[in-house]
Amino acid sequence: MDAILLGLNEVASLDVMLAIVIGALIGVTIGSIPGLEPAGVMAILLPMTFAMEPLPGVSLLLGVYGGAWYGGAIPAILMNTPGTPVAVLTTYDGYPMAQRGEARRALSIAYTSSFVGGLISVFSLILLAPTLSQIARQFGSAEFAMLAALGMIFVVLAHRKHVVEAAMMLGVGIFLSTIGLDLSYSTQVFTFGQSWLLSGIPLVPAVIGLFAMSQAFILLSQRGNDAQETTLSGSGLFSGVFDLLKHKLTVARSAALGVVMGLLPGVGEFGSQFFSYTLAQKFSRTPERFGNGAPEGLIASETSNNAVTASVMVPLLAFGIPADALMAMLLAVFMVHNYIPGPTLFVERPEFISGLYISLLMMNVVVFAYLTFATKWIVNLTRVRGRFIGAFILVLGFIGSYSQNYQYSDCLIALGFAIFGYVLKRNQIPAVPIILGLVLGPLFLTRTQQALGVAGGDLTIFLQRPISLTLLVMIVLSLGIFAWSQLRQRRCEAS
Repeated sequence: MDAILLGLNEVASLDVMLAIVIGALIGVTIGSIPGLEPAGVMAILLPMTFAMEPLPGVSLLLGVYGGAWYGGAIPAILMNTPGTPVAVLTTYDGYPMAQRGEARRALSIAYTSSFVGGLISVFSLILLAPTLSQIARQFGSAEFAMLAALGMIFVVLAHRKHVVEAAMMLGVGIFLSTIGLDLSYSTQVFTFGQSWLLSGIPLVPAVIGLFAMSQAFILLSQRGNDAQETTLSGSGLFSGVFDLLKHKLTVARSAALGVVMGLLPGVGEFGSQFFSYTLAQKFSRTPERFGNGAPEGLIASETSNNAVTASVMVPLLAFGIPADALMAMLLAVFMVHNYIPGPTLFVERPEFISGLYISLLMMNVVVFAYLTFATKWIVNLTRVRGRFIGAFILVLGFIGSYSQNYQYSDCLIALGFAIFGYVLKRNQIPAVPIILGLVLGPLFLTRTQQALGVAGGDLTIFLQRPISLTLLVMIVLSLGIFAWSQLRQRRCEAS
C-alpha cells in the first residue's frame, strides 16, 4: 500500500501527467498516418527523454508506443491501409465493415478491444513482474548468458519466413557491439585507429537511423502517395462495448494469448495477432464471415495486439532483458538514470515501479477517451502527404542524433544506418535483430566470459546449474521444433 501511495505521488506531478498525455497524443497521431511507425518516432524522442526524470521519460515513450497501436486501426478500417505494421489483420474485417456503412461501429470495436486488452496487459505486468524478479534473484552469470541467448534465438525464429536473413542481421548487430575499447584487455577492437569509435557504436543514432530515417527515405522515394479521402459512416462510437460483451470468450482468449506472446522475446504483436485471429475463426460459429467483416475477427486482432504492450515489459523489468527494439530504447532511458532493471529495482525504487504501473493505466484511459471523442478530426491525419512527413522526420533524425553527445560523427552513424535500413526495407529484410544484437550481444559475451572465468573454462557450468540448464533445454527445443516444422513443410510441398 505504501508503494502504491508513493506511486500515486510520483504520477501526480505535472511533468508526468504532461508526458502521459503528450505521448498518447503523439502515438495516436503516428498510428493514424499510414507509413509512419512508432519505433521511428520513439527513436527521435529518445535523446529528449535523457534530459527528463526517469518516470516522465519512460511514460512519454510508452505513451507513443501504446497510442500508436490504438491509432493504427483508423486507416486500417477506413482506408484498408494499416497505420502500423501490426494492424494488418485489422484490415481483414474492419475495412469490409466500413464498406458496409459500419465504419463507426468498427472503430468502436477496435477502440474498446484495444482498451480492454491494454488494461489486462497492465494487470498482468503488475502480477508477473514482481514474481519473476524474485526468480531473477537466483540468476548468476551462466543464467543471464543463457537468457540472453534464448532471447536472441526467439528473435530470429519469430521471423518465420526470413529466419536466415534475421540470423544474419543478428550477427551484424553482435559484430557491431564488439567495436570499441575492450576494457578486459585494454585493446581497441575494429576501430581502425578512429578515435570516435573508441566508445563503440552508440545505440541512439543506430536506432534513429535504422527505424526513423530509413522510413523517411522510403516516404521520400514514393510518388503520388497522397492518402485517399476517408469518411465516417454509421452511428454510435460506443456500440463496440455491446459487441465485446457478446463475444466475451474471444476477448478473454485473445487477451491471454497477447499477454503470453508479449513475454516471449521477438514474438510480440505479430505472433499474438496471428494466433488469436486463427483461434477466433476456428471456434467461431460463423467462420465463413472472417475476412468479410466479422466483428469477432476485429476483436481478436485488436485485443491481442494491445494485450502485448505492457506484458512485453515483464522481461525488461524482471531480468533486464529487452524483448524487442522498443524495449531496448526504454532500457537506454533506465541506464542513463542509473535505474538498473532487475530484482534490485523493485526493492530500491518501489515508487518508480508503482508510478510506472499507474502511468500505463492512465495512458490507456487517455487514449481511449481521446479517440472516442475526437475521431472525426483525427481521420483528417490520413490525408497528410507522405513526402512532407519524410522530410520532417529526416530533419528531426539528424537533430536527435546530434543532440545526445553533440558529435557530428553520431549524425554520420545515423545516416549510415539509415541507408542500410532503407536497403533492408526495400528487400524485406528484418532490421530489429540488429538492435537486439547490439543490446543482447555484449550481455551474452560478458556473462559467458564471467561464467567461464568462475568455472575455470569448464563449459559444463551451464549444465550444472538448474536454471541455466532449463534455459539451454528451451533453446535446443526451440531450434528442434523449428527445424522439424520446416522439414514437415518441405515434405508437404514436395508431395
